[in-house]
Amino acid sequence: MTSAPARHSRIAGTGSYLPPRRLSNADLVRQLAAQGIETSDEWIVERTGIRARHFVDAGVNASDLAVQAARHALEAAGCRAEDVDLIIVATSTPDMVFPSTAAIVQRKLGVHGCPVFDVQAVCSGFVYALTVADAMIRTGSASAALVIGAEVFSRILDFKDRGTCVLFGDGAGAVVLRAGDRPGIVATDLHADGRHVDILCVPGTVSGGQVLGDPLLRMDGQAVFKLAVGVLEDSARTVLGKAGRDTAQVDWLIPHQANIRIMQATARKLKLPAERLVVTVDAHGNTSAASIPLALDVAVRDGRIRPGHTVLLQGVGGGFTWGSVLVDF
Repeated sequence: MTSAPARHSRIAGTGSYLPPRRLSNADLVRQLAAQGIETSDEWIVERTGIRARHFVDAGVNASDLAVQAARHALEAAGCRAEDVDLIIVATSTPDMVFPSTAAIVQRKLGVHGCPVFDVQAVCSGFVYALTVADAMIRTGSASAALVIGAEVFSRILDFKDRGTCVLFGDGAGAVVLRAGDRPGIVATDLHADGRHVDILCVPGTVSGGQVLGDPLLRMDGQAVFKLAVGVLEDSARTVLGKAGRDTAQVDWLIPHQANIRIMQATARKLKLPAERLVVTVDAHGNTSAASIPLALDVAVRDGRIRPGHTVLLQGVGGGFTWGSVLVDF
């Protein structure tokens, strides 16, 4: 008997969406000054590389952003929504406690029947979700997956804390992952360490119709920076080892778009030149689970990422979670 050919998954299309309301650093500085909070464009750019972010308007939820990004990815893949047999949404800012944002996206896309669920790994969420979708395609549980990262972090920011409120924005990014006979997702690597839960969290919950605890984002920036750079380097080397490759074979590095200093430090440790680092954090800030697919879509659409290129995607976030996915285009 001849064995069946191995199943693989490939990225067939990418898409992204940013809400129309754009706040430059100058806009945010004026808004904060009205509340007695002092900061400046220079302070924000020097420490983060961020120059602007996008915020949703009242009544706009993560699913709304997700649907827009999904439609762009479906169009790029030449795929209809009804062809999708798996939807995974990575988000830390869901529309509701339940059902999943993925279920709401499914309804808004006008399809039904396929499995849908959310993944909650904060800023690593897209890497986690992509890994799960790849595994389901490899085992034959799905053939065309819609993997989305979507966030409305503006709703959980403390605008009295200049150390965090200047960092984050809202947005969504998506990919269509399809089954194929040659690898697209070459290797994956996921990790978490719950000992570091407290350094990046929103320590609140809902009980009896009221919010218990603190419902706003809290972060120990120095602790996050120190941990992030080390684990991203280790994960990059691990995923490359699984693929039998080295950094010289990486055409593009797309890390979580959180802070330009973390991104540049990771590239230096991997001895990757700055011109192979995809940077979009300046345009949209830290969009958590949306940031990697947002940056990926930008680089695909402007022609930097082309067929034959190898891309290293890396996420790191609260939990503390981190991981990498190596992708051939």
